[in-house]
Amino acid sequence: MPVVDVDPDELRRLTGHEEKDDDELIDDLFALGLEFEGETEEGELQLEFGPDRLDRLSVEGVARSLRYQYGDDRGVYVPNTNDPDWTIEVDESVPDERPYVTGAVIRGVDLDETALDSLIQLQEKLHATMGRKREKGAIGIHDLTMLKGEVLSEDARDGHAITYRGVDPEGDRFVPLDSDQEMTPAQVLDEHPTGETYAPIVRDYERYPAIYDEIGLFSFPPVINGRRTEVSTDSRDLFVELTGTDQWTIDRMCNVICYALDARGATIEDVEVVYPDGTLPRPDFEVETKTVSHERIEGMLGVDLDIEETVDLFERSGLDTDVDTGGDAITYEVSIPPYRTDVLHPLDLVDDVGRAYGFNDLEPRYPDVATVGGRHDRSKLEAAARTSLVGLGFEDLLNFHMISEDENYERMGVEPGTPVVGGGDPVTITEPYSEDYTMLRTWALPSLLMVLENNTHRAYPQDLAEIGLAAEADDDENTGVAEHRTVAGVVARHDATYEDAKSRLAALCHDFDVDLETPATDHPTFIDGRAAEVVIDGQSVGVIGEVHPRVLVEHDLELPVAAFEFRLDALE
Repeated sequence: MPVVDVDPDELRRLTGHEEKDDDELIDDLFALGLEFEGETEEGELQLEFGPDRLDRLSVEGVARSLRYQYGDDRGVYVPNTNDPDWTIEVDESVPDERPYVTGAVIRGVDLDETALDSLIQLQEKLHATMGRKREKGAIGIHDLTMLKGEVLSEDARDGHAITYRGVDPEGDRFVPLDSDQEMTPAQVLDEHPTGETYAPIVRDYERYPAIYDEIGLFSFPPVINGRRTEVSTDSRDLFVELTGTDQWTIDRMCNVICYALDARGATIEDVEVVYPDGTLPRPDFEVETKTVSHERIEGMLGVDLDIEETVDLFERSGLDTDVDTGGDAITYEVSIPPYRTDVLHPLDLVDDVGRAYGFNDLEPRYPDVATVGGRHDRSKLEAAARTSLVGLGFEDLLNFHMISEDENYERMGVEPGTPVVGGGDPVTITEPYSEDYTMLRTWALPSLLMVLENNTHRAYPQDLAEIGLAAEADDDENTGVAEHRTVAGVVARHDATYEDAKSRLAALCHDFDVDLETPATDHPTFIDGRAAEVVIDGQSVGVIGEVHPRVLVEHDLELPVAAFEFRLDALE
């Protein structure tokens, strides 16, 4: 979870509530879903929150949410923007791997030390979250007075222009931040500390991304800016540029930056992004809408609300709404401000209404149903299997159900879409916030090997087991996803063999009075001739064997490992 350092005095100033002490602020922030994690040595509050509300990655964003919560601000706010005076021209030489750019001009901002620190923190937190460590989106912020640019093509409007283009690795030189030496882009990657950190993003590009003004190269995204345009507390006018692999992502990152600076009294000025096939006015402050019914709001929250109260709660969430009372149901068409990247479904709107109402103010009550709760049969089966595994000497684990495609397939030697255990088509996440969790795992064995990899400093033997979720894409399912519970176990010790895993599996099957067969098979994760199908009551449900040395080396394991995996429902 992201943790943001917030100066409580600055928070009080931006909210206009100087009377609030730290304890009151912490309580108010908790009501918004921001948890207090402690204080820095400088007395700043350390706040942890879910990565969905990226607009709260700065003190300005947190203050905005509090002002809505207090009722001081209401409804959707969209900053006024001045007509564009600057153009970003996109040259055809831009690397195909990073083709998109956006930006904005900021005028009249008052950057004292506190404001500058907040801006830098917001930039880096956006890089770490939505920007995926700069791979998907990267932000460059420049002192506008240090840029010089005339319009560079007949297609651009009158005014000033900069160019986003590709540059040879050993091409034009510039002085990067934190350096006094002119360097080529290739030298930056090899010799500059920041360049070494982000070199893997662009190292394999034939041409590197670069931004030029009339004087020359001043930004090498996503790696580092030039020293010529460095922002300081004396800067009053800024040029914000973002490059990345997805236009929507960098546009939303730009919006968050613009709103934070607008809260500092700055004026936002449009820029025009001129692509070879058309022009985009930016920043994109379009207000989107979603519809939710009154019945759904009351049903989810369990409270009775009248229309006026519901509209008030929407407005105190920073949203606007039009009420439709025609037909059989009351519905709300809700307007969503440009800085909100998290509203993807009507339930997100219900969550906003609930927070504005106050989740702590909801009164618990017994459901109006005449049933007695109890374990589901599947849960009983899972608990029984887990008990048997622990009795057989396994340590019970609970791992994340999400994983990366590299961990699920490549490191295990498995190709996606192949008819082997773990080879199912992946259920991928469209907009993952972390490169470590991009899909639902198709089997649990990769998770167990990752645990072994992270525990090579622990004593052996290490006998680990997990019962958990696995899923794969399946067009025959209504949801497009086929899920099942899977049982996986590993035996890691200096003399681990197929027979060690087979004896544990046979004992487990005996506990559930099912017949086990293990005909020989081939599987890329296991050694040829030391792998078998797991056939329970005549159905092929899994695989067992000795893990291939190639897979062991990939996970830095120096001892042999025997493993099995099969479907839990085979034990029914």
